[in-house]
Amino acid sequence: MVVNMEWGNFWSSHLPRTPYDISLDDETQNRNDQGFEKMISGIYLGEIARLVLHRMALESDVFGDAADNLSTPFTLSTPLLAAIRKDDSPDLSEVRRILQDHLKIPDTPLKTRRLVVKVCDIVTRRAARLAAAGIVGILKKLGRDGSGIASSGRTRGQLRRTVVAIEGGLYEGYPEFREYLDEALVEILGEEVARTVTLEVTVDGSGAGAALLAAVHSSNRQQGSI
Repeated sequence: MVVNMEWGNFWSSHLPRTPYDISLDDETQNRNDQGFEKMISGIYLGEIARLVLHRMALESDVFGDAADNLSTPFTLSTPLLAAIRKDDSPDLSEVRRILQDHLKIPDTPLKTRRLVVKVCDIVTRRAARLAAAGIVGILKKLGRDGSGIASSGRTRGQLRRTVVAIEGGLYEGYPEFREYLDEALVEILGEEVARTVTLEVTVDGSGAGAALLAAVHSSNRQQGSI
C-alpha cells in the first residue's frame, strides 16, 4: 500500500496553535491555508523563532536598543536557526556572529545567546514532534501503530514494516530535528513498534510518488480490477 501524505493543509482545533503561528499566517500570501505546513516546514521555522524573539525584545530589554532589528519578516532563515541550535562552543561564538551579521544585534551577553539557542531549540522540537504525531496518525489509520495487538492476537514481532519517505533538507540536513522526530516516534509508539517504522530520505518524493500511483492505477485498469 502507498499513501500519498500531502498533509500540509491538514487542520484541527487540537493543533497547539500559538500567537506566533497566527502572526506567521498573517504574513503569508496563502493566509488560512497550509496550516500544518506552517507549523513544521523548514520554510517557516526560522520565522517562527524570529517572531518569538521579537516579542521578547518588545517586552523586555533582552536585546537592548536593537529590538527593531527583529521586526523585519523572514530575516532569520531556518538554516540560520539550525546553525544557532548546533553551536556547542563554550561562548556560543556562532550565535553571536549570526545575531550581529544577520540580525544586526551586536554585543550580546552569553546569557542572551543561550536564550536565543533555547528558543530555536523549542521551535525545532515542537515541529519535529508535530511531524511525528502526523506520521503516527497515518499509522493508526492503517492499523500499524501497535494499538490493536492485544485484540488481534498478534505479537509485536508480527507487525508489518512501514517505510516513511521524507523529502526536504530539514530532515536530511538538520540532525537535531531528525533526533527529536525519532525520539517522539519512540515516545508515542513505544520502542518495539517504532523499530518497525523506517524513515527514508527521498529525492523528488512528490513526483515519484505520483508517478508510482499513476502506474499502479494504469496497471489495475488494464487488468480490469478497477
